[in-house]
This record gives sequence, structure tokens and C-alpha cells, in this order.
Amino acid sequence: MKSKIYLYLSISTFCVFIGRATQHLVWDAPFRTLLWDEGLLKGFVENIMGYDWFNYVTSPTTDTWINGSITAFGILYLLAALSVFVLHKEGILKQIGLKLQIFGALGLMFLAFLYSKEKFMQLGQLLEYSAQFTAPLLLWYVITYKEERFPLIFAKVVIALTFICHGLYAVGFYPVPGKFVDMTIATIGVTESTAKTLLLVAGIMDFIVAIGIFIPRIAKPMLIYMVVWGTLTSMARLTGHFHIEFLGNTLLQWLPAVIYRVPHALLPLIILQYLKEYEGSQSLNLREKIPYLIRKVEIVK
Repeated sequence: MKSKIYLYLSISTFCVFIGRATQHLVWDAPFRTLLWDEGLLKGFVENIMGYDWFNYVTSPTTDTWINGSITAFGILYLLAALSVFVLHKEGILKQIGLKLQIFGALGLMFLAFLYSKEKFMQLGQLLEYSAQFTAPLLLWYVITYKEERFPLIFAKVVIALTFICHGLYAVGFYPVPGKFVDMTIATIGVTESTAKTLLLVAGIMDFIVAIGIFIPRIAKPMLIYMVVWGTLTSMARLTGHFHIEFLGNTLLQWLPAVIYRVPHALLPLIILQYLKEYEGSQSLNLREKIPYLIRKVEIVK
């Protein structure tokens, strides 16, 4: 496949998987928010497993199993990231790679659920990760069904949900995360009140562009805004926590957070590229039809 759509989807998928793999293998993931949920699991642990709940949550064995599960998901994401490089080939490696995209995407959905559960099952937190867990599915779809069948409306819905849910936090529909305010202050050097005002404006813009991409006449400038804003908000994870004196730790901790947000910028770019290729093909088809139409007119005359 020579299309830039395939290239951008491959980059998006690789980045989200390699970023999450680094997070899981080097740092941590919120598995304990589920596996230490007393209200959900106490009955199972005590009645089925036969453990006292206190002993379960304080047991080194339990902690080892949880850490092992996090590592296992990290390995899955790493393999899924590496498999992107063989998806253009034919044979068993491609088939394994396609399956890894599906399993990896399911893992990312599970991770989004864990983050949502960590915030009392806020739907906005779950769907804010739409672009991330959808990138591998879009790549799988494009390879399986060929890029001329790119699911445009579905892709627009996904990126719109990502921006809308981000906006819900920025405007205060959900409590504005302190990290949003801190990153804004650290990145552009404003006061707290100014930072909150800027976040409010940015949140409103998130809603505007999420709607605007479905309006043909303004879709392209809305998508361009998404590319720029998706890039800036991703980079803010690094610039908002940058400490030159701890450069190594800063990059190791925050660069993955930038990398796995790459789909927030590349998915609208992919949609732009599709619109460009689609309009180009339509124009080409029209040029091909002109001689035929001229001949038809001459016959009628």
C-alpha cells in the first residue's frame, strides 16, 4: 500500500502501542483499581477463592500476580507495536500481526475502562481514549478491506468523541483535572486563573471542531485545527513536566505519554488525507468521463 493513509495509520498504531508498552513495562497501570475493589471482588475472593479479603490485598503473592498481569499486557503491546512492520507482507507473520492488532486494541479498551473506573466510571474518561484504542482497528480494517473502503464517518465519530470528552474536562462538566491547570501554567507561564480561562476556551473549541468536521464546507479547517491542537496537547505532557536537571527521568516518564497520544493528531490528518485522495479520484473520474460525454453529445446531434 502506497497511500499516506496506511503510513499515518501505521505510525499512529505503532506509537500508541509502544507508548503503552513502555508505561506497562517500566512504570505502572491502574489494574489495582479493579483487582482491589472490595465491593466488586470481596465475595469472589472470600467465597470462591477462600481468602480473607485483608490477606488478599496485603499478600505479596497478590501483588506479584498484579504486577505480572501488567507486564503481560506490556509485552502484548510491544509485540503489537513490532508487528506493524510486517503487516504489509503476506503470509503467517501478517496473519499473526493482524490478530495482535485486535488483541492489542481490546487491551487498550480494557485500559480505558480501568482509567474510567479510577474516576468513578465517568463515561468521558472512557471515551477520551477512543482515538487510541481505535487506531489499531482502523489499521486492521484498511489492510483487510483495502484503503478505498476507509470508514470515514466512523473515523470522524472517533476523533469527535476524543475531543468532546477532552472538552468536558476542560470546561468543568467534570472536575477540571489539576494536571490540566498545572501543565498550562508550566508550558506557557500564566497564572492559575488565566490557565482556567484558557482551558475553558479550549474546551469550547473542542466542541466546535467536533461538530464542524461533519459539515462539509468547514470540515477541512476544523480538521487542521484538530491536528495542531492534538499535537500541542500531546506535547504538553512533556513540556508541562520538563525538568532539565532530571532530563533522563523526565523523558522516560513523560515521553511515552506524548507518544501514545499521537493518534489524537494523526487521526484528523488521516481524515484530511482521505478527503484529498477521494476528491482527487473523483476529479480523475470526471476527466475520464468527459471524452465519453462529448461522444454521446455528438451522436445525439
